[in-house]
Amino acid sequence: MRKRNVLALVLAGCVAVSATACGGSGSTPATTAATAAADTDTTAAADTTAAAADNTEAAAGDSAKGLSPEDRAKEFITVGTGPTSGIYFPIGGAFATALSNYGYQTSAEATNATGQNIQNILNGDAEIAIAMQDAVMQAYTGTGAYDGMEPATGLKALMRLWPNYVQLVTTADTGIKSVADLKGKRVGVGAANSGVEINARMILDAYGITYDDITPDYLAYGEAIDNMKNGQCDAVFVTSGLPNATVMDLGVSYDMVVIPIDGEGREKLVNDYPYYAESVIPANTYNNTEDVEGVFVYNIMLVREDISDEMVYDMLNGIFENINTIKASHNAADKNIDITFGVDDVQLPLHPGAEAFWKDNGYIK
Repeated sequence: MRKRNVLALVLAGCVAVSATACGGSGSTPATTAATAAADTDTTAAADTTAAAADNTEAAAGDSAKGLSPEDRAKEFITVGTGPTSGIYFPIGGAFATALSNYGYQTSAEATNATGQNIQNILNGDAEIAIAMQDAVMQAYTGTGAYDGMEPATGLKALMRLWPNYVQLVTTADTGIKSVADLKGKRVGVGAANSGVEINARMILDAYGITYDDITPDYLAYGEAIDNMKNGQCDAVFVTSGLPNATVMDLGVSYDMVVIPIDGEGREKLVNDYPYYAESVIPANTYNNTEDVEGVFVYNIMLVREDISDEMVYDMLNGIFENINTIKASHNAADKNIDITFGVDDVQLPLHPGAEAFWKDNGYIK
């Protein structure tokens, strides 16, 4: 386990996740001993020996469930977040705060989000990091945006986070009302190989559209929306929790339109890539007076494969003991990050320490 000097950049104002974790197991020997006292000396001796063995086993089980406060204080956890303008940054910062409150040394690092976070986990430059599950699964299987690369089988999951809604936005004066209308238009598809760009490419493909049919603008969605305000971009893909502050700002000053992702294209997308799910952007999320058909994909928290099982289990203890900090960081976290949501939606293999935690809490059989 890599240890670093204390340069904790814990983000003030970010709030973190808390919950309970189940610790050790094993029955107490006191009842057995009390009952055995009425029996013969031989039986009592045997029971005492068995009870001592039970105690040893229980103690060993407890030690496997986490770290001591002293050992915890020696460990440094870097949390990979995202750009400072996006939702990953405050929520990731809240995870750093939660784990700091639990006794770890922590730092929240601003990144280019999913693509960089995947690489940082594989390189050992972050202990945990937020990423969209579609991009993670492509990296894990060496497909899609990662076609031709060796599958990143070292990626492991810690927990499920919040759903990222794919939002395709434009302004009324472009006349764009459907995904098909994007042909011949300048479209902000996200930074190259980012999670947003992977979403955009997959969605366009589901509708039979390639980058040859549009003029792709490889910019983060904040920059692309600025270009749209200046008439230099026609539509922008935004993938985030709801509501997105940048999209809300666009709707304040412009006649903003959320383009539906629906019909046969959506059916093909969900069938081909089961980590997508049909959804709606609810009425009045922005300036939309009605629900808008769409899709979402979950974010997950990645964790370095080489971290010990005990530490990973302990990190989850700390996260859920400080859950309110994480919930307070953003509306999407408040509604969607909680131990009760389990890990059924996580398709990436769990780290063994995470698997033990979720089993002990009854979310894996």
